[in-house]
Amino acid sequence: MSNSISRSTWFPLFFAIILAGGIYLGYKIKSNSTTYLFSQQDSTNPLIESLDLIIANYVEDPELGDKYGPVIEKLLSELDPHSYYIPASDMQGIEDEMTGNFEGIGIEFFIVKDTIQVVTPIQGGPSAQLGILSGDKIITINDSLVAGTKISNDDVIKKLKGPKGTRVKVGVLRNGKNDLIQYDIKRDKIPLYSVDAGFKIDENTGYIKISRFSGQTYNEFAEKLQSLKKQNINQLVIDLRQNPGGYLEEAVKIISEILGKKREVVYIEGRRVPKQSYTAERDGYFLDGKVAILIDEGSASASEILAGAIQDWDRGIIIGRRSFGKGLVQQQYPLSDGSAVRLTIAKYYTPSGRSIQRPYTKGEGDKYEADFQERYDDGELFTQDDNLALAKQDTANQYFTKILKRPVFGGGGIAPDIFIPFDTSYYNAFSIQVLAGGLIQEYTYDYYSKHAGTFSQYASVAAFEKNFTLTDAFYNTFLQYCIKSKGVTHSHLANQKVKKELSLRLKAALARQIFGTDGYLYVLTKDDESIRKALEAFSRKELLTKK
Repeated sequence: MSNSISRSTWFPLFFAIILAGGIYLGYKIKSNSTTYLFSQQDSTNPLIESLDLIIANYVEDPELGDKYGPVIEKLLSELDPHSYYIPASDMQGIEDEMTGNFEGIGIEFFIVKDTIQVVTPIQGGPSAQLGILSGDKIITINDSLVAGTKISNDDVIKKLKGPKGTRVKVGVLRNGKNDLIQYDIKRDKIPLYSVDAGFKIDENTGYIKISRFSGQTYNEFAEKLQSLKKQNINQLVIDLRQNPGGYLEEAVKIISEILGKKREVVYIEGRRVPKQSYTAERDGYFLDGKVAILIDEGSASASEILAGAIQDWDRGIIIGRRSFGKGLVQQQYPLSDGSAVRLTIAKYYTPSGRSIQRPYTKGEGDKYEADFQERYDDGELFTQDDNLALAKQDTANQYFTKILKRPVFGGGGIAPDIFIPFDTSYYNAFSIQVLAGGLIQEYTYDYYSKHAGTFSQYASVAAFEKNFTLTDAFYNTFLQYCIKSKGVTHSHLANQKVKKELSLRLKAALARQIFGTDGYLYVLTKDDESIRKALEAFSRKELLTKK
């Protein structure tokens, strides 16, 4: 293989790696419905008739069992890209994510050198209450050795998760201690946070990062916003980048805090679903402050509803790149074996009347998913030319914002008011191995666990960001770790642009060890072009209106 690998070879691969973890397209309305997708009373349906004939007359027991899943998957794939089947084995994890909690011991972990390492105990969880610390290594679970046994992430989750009230014993090795510390942990309900961070960027500006819209997102958002208001902010940046969506109601509640009572946020309509309008529920907590919404190609569904409402009412600035383009509403229907179907039942429309669903051909899901590659190939991710983004929208159907009457278009996501190109200046064969391999997280985790005392001088993340300098010696030691210990190749490509980016991420990762996710994102915001543009936009009064 050649040592000279072009951006066109590596970037789509790395882009796919990023998106694979962030694009969850499901979007559902909360419902207690137990209606099943198929009704056995429909004797005129050829599919039902065929199944009945097989079960009644086949020469041997057909033993269909779990064979229904692929059939249902194939049927749904012929409808649209967002109707899909959920196997029973996957249901619990999905429900945990969307309800915003699970039951277990409450730690974030990863496996390094075949050993379970505690990244951080979750605040308020049983592990944190018992005194388990970041940097601890889990050596035994219920007296069975788990270190050095090639244990997988799934195995760890199965051993540590469990019903509230049950117990699990873990043996922990802590730096500076020779003997295992034994903990008998009573499992409890553990929150899964969907609002990653909320802090002040500067004296007047707050920043809130929302990773998805789960059942607790509004409560988490409101807590962050109220805290920021008490710190006298009058400008707010809401980061929805790589947010794949979730519950409609949670997005509506958040918009209510910004938009004002009784303004329409979104409406839905379908063949069997009459038009239903959702409006801001009350006069909220941040009606007069300036607002910027950050989006990108991974912002989908409820994220686009929020951004679309803010844009249509001229309430704030949309910054970033054209959003995913998902304007289809799914309803989840449980099936008798514990599995479920998420079926598209309606389309949603922003307050101006536009549908932002991008085009698709039934049964051609692969082509639909290739949209990201197309954005890369045609240069849309990198160019300032607005026409490229607009060309992917339905420019034949022009709509206008509610206050300033600016033209907006549907049919291809939300086009931002201010475009931010995707920065690939530091992507090459070397940096991709480092970033995709999680080596920054591994290295900083190990470094902090051995040098935690040297960071005690930083009382706040602001003090850390201002006063901690990542030295050339630190960076060079990290490079040697990547090359000699982890076998990273193409080291000659570790140029100055790569150094700048990796140094920033190393510093942010150290901040995460000390101050959690707030610390990590706080450091990254200091070199974030989207945030820089948001702060500039706040000074341009002609683009902003009050309620």
